[in-house]
Amino acid sequence: MYIAMVASECAPVAKVGGLADVIHGLSRELQRRGEAVEVFLPMYDCMSYDRIEGLEQCWADLWVPYYSDGIFCDVFRGRVDGINACFIKPRSRENFFDRGAYYGQEDDPARFAFYSRAALEFMYKSGRRPDVIHCHDWQTGLVPVALFEIYQALGMERTRVCYTLHNVHHQGITGPHILHQSGLGMHLMSPEKLGDNEHPGAVNLMKGGIVYSNFVTTVSPSYADEIRWTPLGHGLQSTLNTHAAKFGGVLNGVDYGTWNPEIDPQLPYHYTPADLAGKFRDQQALRQRLWLQNRFKPVVAVVSRLDAQKGIHLISHALFFALANRAQFVLLGSASDASIDAHFRALKARFNDHPDCHLELGYDEELSHLIYAGADMLVIPSAFEPCGLTQIIAMKYGTVPVVRATGGLADTVFDANYSDKPFEQRTGFTFNDFDEAGLESALGRAIGLWYDYPRYFSQLMRNSMHQDYSWKQPADHYLNIYRHILS
Repeated sequence: MYIAMVASECAPVAKVGGLADVIHGLSRELQRRGEAVEVFLPMYDCMSYDRIEGLEQCWADLWVPYYSDGIFCDVFRGRVDGINACFIKPRSRENFFDRGAYYGQEDDPARFAFYSRAALEFMYKSGRRPDVIHCHDWQTGLVPVALFEIYQALGMERTRVCYTLHNVHHQGITGPHILHQSGLGMHLMSPEKLGDNEHPGAVNLMKGGIVYSNFVTTVSPSYADEIRWTPLGHGLQSTLNTHAAKFGGVLNGVDYGTWNPEIDPQLPYHYTPADLAGKFRDQQALRQRLWLQNRFKPVVAVVSRLDAQKGIHLISHALFFALANRAQFVLLGSASDASIDAHFRALKARFNDHPDCHLELGYDEELSHLIYAGADMLVIPSAFEPCGLTQIIAMKYGTVPVVRATGGLADTVFDANYSDKPFEQRTGFTFNDFDEAGLESALGRAIGLWYDYPRYFSQLMRNSMHQDYSWKQPADHYLNIYRHILS
């Protein structure tokens, strides 16, 4: 079948977070299964153009309605890690995607509403008739709306839509002008359609995607329950419950072609569950690179965006707790919020000369691989986590995750002491309460096991490495969903 993957990110050309890895990994796995996959993206000026093969213009002067007029676009085509991709470049004074950034603009709803309409307009005019459009998060929430309201009557009546919610904390809540901009009627403002559940007079783009798509997924079974029945739904609970018959959680996967210590080209030493010697050499390389003393101590790591969702106060507390409990601490992360950035820069200055601590503020893909390989434990104390990829990556590298049991973290990490699973399926340490005592309980047990029962800690590492969180099973689920909505 022909699957059009419509998103705002795709690794490695346009990456902010885990969404980019999902688009890349799922598309590659579907393509390996013999499906025809084409990824659609805005043509950002800040993309990694060197990661696009054979980039060339394939369509000129694509006229896309915009308010009472229109904007001309050019469309370019290339290949990203073997995946066919189309990039939409508007030619307008608004410079929608020539801002030097992917997100964070005041007119983000207008930018991505235009992109959603432009992607459909290009499919329609170029004769593309996807069997399934798989669109992602609020940025593409208008795709199923415009497909049903406009393009089905123009010959795209057989195309179906699967819509995936990666994080309902961000929903694309905006004003009714967005409907006028996109050529959609004001009747969509009704509570049964795009009218926001908590802000009268506002349009909710994510809600539109939920209402109009043929099937809705989110990125883990636990998060699917949380956003229906707890405040983590951020006002969408009633909408999700109304459409519960077409809603489910599909756990994300990880591309083991990229994240695998047996073949990772960014590691100085490779290793397997049967032979962990390379991991210990990678740990020495990590210490040398970050100027940590070479002592018999576990390395506790954090690899994360630094924002409120990730539990900033608990990440900071993990630093002090690790150092007070005979461990080393390493952090790699970046903050877009100025106050959070200042907080971690102050910590970096304070511990700059500490022999057991290093904070690297920024994004460094190569260093992240070395940290996953060289650390003993990875701390993820999130307030909420729809799926999480870092804990899945860490497990593949034999780095034991210490996580708060929420969302996808609860679906993938099973406590060494308290899980009801057999020991060979236990993979880390978990805590429930979003506070320092909870973190100390889990991290303290992890450090204690490392020191007091090293044989059991090594087995926990191997347990983690044997888990299969590749894209094979999620791709099976998505293909079943595609077939279901096509039937």
